[in-house]
Amino acid sequence: MGRSRHRASSASHGPFSPSAHRVWRAAAMVVAAAVVGTVAWSGEALTLPLACAFPTLWAFAPSRIAAAMVSAAYFLAASRGLPQGAVNFYGADFGVGFALWIGAAAAFVLVHAVVWQRQPGWARALSFAFAAMLMSVPPFGIVGWAQPVTAAGVLFPGWGWWGLAATAAALLTMTTRKWPLAAIVATGLWTWSASQWIAPSQPDGWVGLDTWLGSALGRAPDLEQSRVLLQRVREAAGGGARVIVLPESAAGLWTSTTSGFWMDGLRGTGTTVIAGAAIVDREGYDNAMIEIGAGWARELYGERMPVPISMWQPWLAWTGQGGGASATFFGNPVVESAGRRVAPLICYEQLLVWPILQSMLHSPDVLVAIGNDWWTSGTSIIAIQRASTEAWARLFGLPLVLAFNTRRGSS
Repeated sequence: MGRSRHRASSASHGPFSPSAHRVWRAAAMVVAAAVVGTVAWSGEALTLPLACAFPTLWAFAPSRIAAAMVSAAYFLAASRGLPQGAVNFYGADFGVGFALWIGAAAAFVLVHAVVWQRQPGWARALSFAFAAMLMSVPPFGIVGWAQPVTAAGVLFPGWGWWGLAATAAALLTMTTRKWPLAAIVATGLWTWSASQWIAPSQPDGWVGLDTWLGSALGRAPDLEQSRVLLQRVREAAGGGARVIVLPESAAGLWTSTTSGFWMDGLRGTGTTVIAGAAIVDREGYDNAMIEIGAGWARELYGERMPVPISMWQPWLAWTGQGGGASATFFGNPVVESAGRRVAPLICYEQLLVWPILQSMLHSPDVLVAIGNDWWTSGTSIIAIQRASTEAWARLFGLPLVLAFNTRRGSS
């Protein structure tokens, strides 16, 4: 009798025991989540649908701890460029970038770990929906990168809100036992879309000009730099461009001198320029888009969500200090320029969900996305921004104008 109990006890802790099986299953899911995060967010729009596998890995994790680990693996893999980007931006050691990387993942992991349910079924699906919504709007949505719903533009190009709803339904189904059916349907749609994928085009007469000026762009007044940019604008205008979009920070610090330079430089062109600039006030500054024509200029758009930590620093206002970038969160989702309704996105906003969806609620005619991404050198961040923006533009059938500043040789 005693020997039987001993053999049973030994078997329960053997290499094929239920507990060992759960450990190996959890480990496999964590590895799979890391692969999904890496490939889906590689910077190619057509790989985005692979992110739809994340809900299944999360839902069928054998425990809450395993679900947290799956969430961490997915998010950290998707955001793998952050440590190097932080090192480039701050000029600090890798430890600073690593700390920001882990900190950014904390919200995603916390939300998905808390809402996870052991019991399968539609209650678990609704829990995933709740987590996705939390990570799509402030405050958690401030670091709500790598949202699988971004794949809607690849799975259902041109379907608009119906495509978004269909993708959301597919993601919820991926958390149930019917996930194989949802996966087969999504794979079919993915294959069909990939076979005839066409990147969004620019509107007639609109041109986005990239620059390769690195960290020098917008950092300090540089008359020669402005002259070179103005010359490129005049050349584009000579080629028939009516609206020319320049990257974030292209106009630098917006002052009366800067304004005068651009307004005078555009005389005789009949062209409108949309350029990124910083507008300073007593509390801090607006990271903005400026619309400029011959003899006139105005602030077109103030960034709703600047980059946390490096730009948006709310604790400065809490302590009576100033200097950080303003965040309006839900301000000016659509602006008017050259007779078109424009959905504007500046840099970091291209990684989030609510800014683009808020803009789409106002039925824009064109999507304009700019960035100053010199600090992303050696990472896939700028490619992910482009891919995400292309996917959203394709979902809603909108023309797209992009303008980025990078280092020479960067992607």
